[in-house]
Amino acid sequence: MKVVMASDHAGLSLKEWLKALVTQLGHEAIDLGAHSEAPDDDYPDFALALGKAIVAGKAQRGLLLCGSGIGASVAANKIDGIRAGNCTDHYSAHQGVEHDNMNVLVLGGRIVGMAVAEEMVRAFLSAQFTGEPRHQRRLNKVMAIEKSHGR
Repeated sequence: MKVVMASDHAGLSLKEWLKALVTQLGHEAIDLGAHSEAPDDDYPDFALALGKAIVAGKAQRGLLLCGSGIGASVAANKIDGIRAGNCTDHYSAHQGVEHDNMNVLVLGGRIVGMAVAEEMVRAFLSAQFTGEPRHQRRLNKVMAIEKSHGR
């Protein structure tokens, strides 16, 4: 699977560590930055680049990081077709894909430790949307909201 990755300065070190994990798991990691800890690397810019890459079909999933995960999650979810979840636990990382067809895992580089981040990335990348009628019905409702209140 192609996995696009991006972070601002606050998520950089965790992103770099996770990039090696993604590759080790047999996926292709596409790194969109940041590549320095300059504080003018703003999370909305990276969320937009990551979201555009997924919507354009350049990657199937994304890993997005900022300091808390909140700002990056908010920004990514403004992009039609992106379903980003700011997760802090294993269950949410896989359940978000299985039930909600989440395509971006957002992590707080200052919140989540490496062991928990590794566990979540493994769960996120191995999970598949179930397509069960109740999950599809809910996803269709989410997509209808996106269309009727689109940007």
